[in-house]
Amino acid sequence: MSEYSSFLSRAEAKASDEAHRLKIARAISTYEAAVAATKAGQFLDWQAARERAAAIKDYALENLAVLLEQFEANFTAHGGKVFWAATANDATNYVLQLAQQRGAKKIVKSKSMTAEEINLNEKLEHAGIGVCESDLGELIVQLAEEKPYHIVTPAMHKTKAEISRIFQEKLGAPPSESAEELTMIARRHLRRDYVTADLGLTGANFIIADVGAISMTENEGNGRLTMSCPPVHVVIAGLEKVIPRLTDLSLFLPLLATSGTGQEITCYNSLVFGPRRQDENDGPEEMHVILLDNGRSQLYHRPNFRQALRCIRCGACLNACPVFRVIGGHAYNATYQGPIGAVITPHYNGLPQYQHLAFASSLCGACSDVCPVRIDLHHLILENRMEAIRRTRQNLFWRIAMKMYVWLMRSRWRLNFGRSLARLANPLLILFGKNTLPRLADKTFSELWEEKI
Repeated sequence: MSEYSSFLSRAEAKASDEAHRLKIARAISTYEAAVAATKAGQFLDWQAARERAAAIKDYALENLAVLLEQFEANFTAHGGKVFWAATANDATNYVLQLAQQRGAKKIVKSKSMTAEEINLNEKLEHAGIGVCESDLGELIVQLAEEKPYHIVTPAMHKTKAEISRIFQEKLGAPPSESAEELTMIARRHLRRDYVTADLGLTGANFIIADVGAISMTENEGNGRLTMSCPPVHVVIAGLEKVIPRLTDLSLFLPLLATSGTGQEITCYNSLVFGPRRQDENDGPEEMHVILLDNGRSQLYHRPNFRQALRCIRCGACLNACPVFRVIGGHAYNATYQGPIGAVITPHYNGLPQYQHLAFASSLCGACSDVCPVRIDLHHLILENRMEAIRRTRQNLFWRIAMKMYVWLMRSRWRLNFGRSLARLANPLLILFGKNTLPRLADKTFSELWEEKI
């Protein structure tokens, strides 16, 4: 079965699953209320904040090479190491070699969509290296043997009862539907992993050029333990995560928290400048940052699509998307779901295989309206759709039908004439025993408009 056929099958199953739709609707309604309250309370002018954030990211993209080299020079001066990975294989091979050189058998990992993008867990486990997810949502989907459901909330689709059953089966935990008790079960399970892991692996929300540091935001403290307990810390980040200045975080941290979870700021915000120094009591002995391309250069060199690299992975466009709300995250079978996934996945994973995602959109523009860095998502989806159509050889009937449609729509007189002909269709269909077409309105919008004037 092709990826397109599989997508249709998964989407149909989820669209008809009322229990699933109810779970997602409840989760997103809670999120929307929190975001609206925080926007109103924290930002004097939300639109001005979006404009400023987009301008900073555009500057970073225009000076991408210079800023990345500036980050590398500053980070290396602090004792860290930088590896430039052109492809997913380059990145995974670097982590594998590093783990093998250090004799690592266990890796503890905090939430990283970039690591998901390159299927790092599967490749490490195939090499005999255990991977322990430390983010609560990631741990739940790992134990359930699933992929993350959502960029920000990977276990959004699980109820407390479902999580309890997973913990009972996989961790031998007692039954409970208390969020606090479930969290404590995960906490007791994870504490052992932090102190016994040979290597810690995290993502980065931002790479800061002028001070050579990475910034990571989270709500559980797991990321901080992941980067500080094991002797080696590896960061995997896309090239587009760079921002010019440390002071830019004063805008991006609250912007990300507000759009991502409706918080004023996330609970833990870490700035890491390199491995442990001689006068410090804790932290890793080694720190490596992998700067991943993996298709980003392709977007960078396309002027219309470069704006997609502004994305800060807040997940707001997923929550606003009427298609995502119906079919959910797993239907996409991609690391990045929803509107941003429909834009970038065909460029990262191949247009022939994932071009159908451009059609999984109503093009309503809600995603563009909520994007905190003003990415014109729905028009980029439309461009992907146009490219997919150009590459697909349509059959003769479809091409003739589209030419007729264009010919009709370019003239009011021809459109009205076509409507008159369409009224004759139903009597003919009834005569030949076929299903009839929906009844046309008595008057067109244009005719109603003229009458009102």
